[in-house]
Amino acid sequence: MTAPHQASPAASKRKVPPGALKAYAASLTGTSLEYYDFAIYSVASALVFPKIFFPGNNEFVGLLLSFSAFAVGYLARPIGGVVFGRLGDKIGRKYVLVFTLMLIGIATVLIGLLPGYATIGVAAPIILVLLRLAQGIGVGGEWGGAVLLSSEFGDANKRGFWSSAAQIGPPAGNLMANGVLAILAATLTDEAFLSWGWRVAFLASALLVVFGLVIRLKLEETPVFKAIQAHGEQPKAPIKDVFTKEPRALVAAALSRVCPDVLYALFTVFVAVYATKELGMTTGNVLAAILIGSAFQLFLIPAAGALTDRFNRRLVYGVAAVGTALYIPVFFWMIQGKSVAMLTLGVVIGLAFHAFMYGPQAAYITEQFPVRLRYAGSSLAYTLAGVIGGAVAPLVFTALYAATGNWYLIAGYLAVASVVTVVGLALGRNPQTKEEERLMQEAHA
Repeated sequence: MTAPHQASPAASKRKVPPGALKAYAASLTGTSLEYYDFAIYSVASALVFPKIFFPGNNEFVGLLLSFSAFAVGYLARPIGGVVFGRLGDKIGRKYVLVFTLMLIGIATVLIGLLPGYATIGVAAPIILVLLRLAQGIGVGGEWGGAVLLSSEFGDANKRGFWSSAAQIGPPAGNLMANGVLAILAATLTDEAFLSWGWRVAFLASALLVVFGLVIRLKLEETPVFKAIQAHGEQPKAPIKDVFTKEPRALVAAALSRVCPDVLYALFTVFVAVYATKELGMTTGNVLAAILIGSAFQLFLIPAAGALTDRFNRRLVYGVAAVGTALYIPVFFWMIQGKSVAMLTLGVVIGLAFHAFMYGPQAAYITEQFPVRLRYAGSSLAYTLAGVIGGAVAPLVFTALYAATGNWYLIAGYLAVASVVTVVGLALGRNPQTKEEERLMQEAHA
């Protein structure tokens, strides 16, 4: 895990592969649009939905119910991973990505139109959960394809950088979502924002989805999948093959995601609850801090991916995971003075640790699997990890905080997540590009 990994001199002098920049932009744009949809739900689940869809006398019960609906999106991701992962390895990446974009976009717009509990009663939270389910299924199939789109057009020896395109999507989408919500919160009264203002952000996604569809429909299939097709090497049962032939790769890839998922949930979801309820800060203060932290991630994520093309990917990833465990207590100490500046700095640093795990994560996960099983393997690892990571994290944070009234167990929770990720990295393998290079050479012969 400590041996350096560097691209060969010949590889470092290669020109940008044909279509790579277009695919990078398409991958980045697509996941940014989809995570805009996902991010506005994340913020709304902490600040709006407990009052609109889960009203009651107990504030924490409403919050827990709202976060439970949030978790449904993560729990649904393995369904998307199975369905779309299978299709992605059998029929290709392009059309699967078009469908996942439509699924998430339509669900998000419908959430923006959904009447609240006061209007239609218990039907409101039920429909909300079903729409959240659809979002989760779409995201479960989206990530693996978006990663392969950019990495399979790019240089295999620089996969850390090229595959980081999809990884920029969450902070970019989060930046857009929190920016829209911050503007609405700043320009509307609390009553207006709670009544109808939050819906504007959901409905606006319709325009973003149309834009994303135009880009994706113009894409070609990746050269790697074309080579697989030319050799007739598409798997007949990719999901079965992943579980029976690549169990260690699946476990290693899935465990590597746990710490980044939990950390991201802390700094983009639970921090809104803690800062407003415990520290007495405003919603605008919290949204601004997340906005600034996400802006830094736009640059840190591709930089981290590129760094792991020069140095051992697992080592860089592991250092960031250990650093996370050490930083969380420092973060909570920093913000006890109720300073908005310290909150902002703390969130920026926290999301920087996330970037140095999340940037190389796509490359690390995809390179655990053979080329013919990449979509299925990557999607399954991504979605299964979400169930034990990001899905339950807001619930665990809220429950621990409600039970103890302090942050100590929350810091302990992050430490455990860090250990789990380090175990996943220890089980994994370093980059191997020979199979991919062989396919491409034979396809062009």
